Amino acid sequence: MTDGRSRAFYFLAAFFAAYVLFLYGPMIAIFVLSFQGPDGGLTFPMNGVSLTWFAKLWEGQGIVDIGAAFWRSARLGLVVMALTVAISVSAGLAFRRRFPGSAFLFYVAIASLIVPSIVTSLGIGLEFRLIDDTIKHLADTFGWAYTQRHYTTAMGLFTSGLGAHLTWTLPFGLLIMFAVFNRFDPRYEEAARDLGATPWQTFRFVVLPIILPSVVGIGLFGFTLSWDEIARSSQAIGSVNTLPLDLQGLTTTVTTPDIYALGTVTSAVSFLVIGLTLTTIRSLARRRTRHGDDSGSGLV
Repeated sequence: MTDGRSRAFYFLAAFFAAYVLFLYGPMIAIFVLSFQGPDGGLTFPMNGVSLTWFAKLWEGQGIVDIGAAFWRSARLGLVVMALTVAISVSAGLAFRRRFPGSAFLFYVAIASLIVPSIVTSLGIGLEFRLIDDTIKHLADTFGWAYTQRHYTTAMGLFTSGLGAHLTWTLPFGLLIMFAVFNRFDPRYEEAARDLGATPWQTFRFVVLPIILPSVVGIGLFGFTLSWDEIARSSQAIGSVNTLPLDLQGLTTTVTTPDIYALGTVTSAVSFLVIGLTLTTIRSLARRRTRHGDDSGSGLV
């Protein structure tokens, strides 16, 4: 107990510190440089401190409308989050019982995790181009004048873009729900049914409160994975860009700290969502513990 630390301890501590610096150093540098003064550049040392570049960010940078891209990504992320939660919970309930083809369906559902993202994006883009060609061919064949004049493409934010993002978020949501229901005690449901609860009441008042922290976590995965996605959006988003795609495009043209301010804003949104999610999960855990104590004291 009185011996000092071994050399291995200091070596591992230094290695861990270097790892943390390598992991978070670039992000911290971007955060700091985004607060450059009006005459600041893209490197250190800083030339003053101000919020100038955040103000310029919302004024627009060339032909890129950052405000519109921000809200497009936010809307898409919320829709992806809602669908990921709904489909994952439904699939988790369905897979509690074996059915013909369940194993095959499971592997198909998570296969997109091992397929390169850019390949998935190219495949979705090609699929929608085939749909466009088919619709235009039918319009020419049957003389659909309105379609011939106005139809351009089925690709868009909430068609091909939504599908591309779901190929990334759904496997994570499914794996989480499978793990949750694999540990779920069915005796809670049996007790509810014995007391006369309907299947919907059993799910709403028994199952959902127990799995709710995991459901909130799935929502976090759904939004943040969609919010930051680039590769799967690149070939499947249509005529508009999400915020990460605009951010990627600006990296080749911006020569001022606007780009750092944009990176800080997008990171702040991610941290805000993570913070709200963790707060919600902790509140649910405290509420469950409090209710458990109340019910225990009532039994006594």
